[in-house]
Amino acid sequence: MNQHIDSSARLGKQVQIGFNTVIMENVIIGDYCLIGHNVVIHSGSIIGDNVRIDDNVIIGKQPLSSPRSIFKLTDNLAPAKVGSYCQIGANVVIYVQCEIGERNLIADLATIRENVKIGNLNIVGRNVAIENYVRIGDRNKFETNAYITAYSVVEDYCFVAPCVATSNDNYMARDKERFQHFKGITMKSGSRIGVNATILPGKIIESDGTVAAGAVVTRDVPNAKIVVGSPAKALRDVPENQLLKNNLDK
Repeated sequence: MNQHIDSSARLGKQVQIGFNTVIMENVIIGDYCLIGHNVVIHSGSIIGDNVRIDDNVIIGKQPLSSPRSIFKLTDNLAPAKVGSYCQIGANVVIYVQCEIGERNLIADLATIRENVKIGNLNIVGRNVAIENYVRIGDRNKFETNAYITAYSVVEDYCFVAPCVATSNDNYMARDKERFQHFKGITMKSGSRIGVNATILPGKIIESDGTVAAGAVVTRDVPNAKIVVGSPAKALRDVPENQLLKNNLDK
């Protein structure tokens, strides 16, 4: 079988590895993992037990940096970590210094950048992009083609519908003043964003706040309010039966 497994890599019990897979030095892989074809796991990456990694996945990728980029690369980025019982779809790219908890589903074509921390039991949908310096809690759902900008925080039990766009730069790449104001979005626990909505930099969606489909959020969304339109304005309260506290067992 055509593989490269460095002699320093540590593989657990009954690990299955596909064709053309590359496992670099000091990688640690737990027990009962299933690794597909053409997978690359970079140096030092740590994979938990019972993890499924589909074809063409890259784990521990080093970031690129343009001379014009505001993000300057630092030395000695920590290895990527993937928790036990995660499922990682085909063509996913997970960067170095990314820490992923347990029982997450990361669907085909998703990208998770460096300096990202993700909790447990999240769903990261097909072609979702999670940029750097993002913190994500537990039991969130990000649907197809959602974009989570750098410097964002997503707490627990949040929902992000398909094609949602978030942003962190009010200056649109002009004026050096922008370097002082980069800020992603904040989603408090139980908040939700509807399909094709746009959230402007630094905006906070409070707990149970709900953004309607197609809305453009230019100011913070109050707790348990539904906002609609462009610019988004409060329409009404979130119905009682839709509040997070009444749905934790579902």
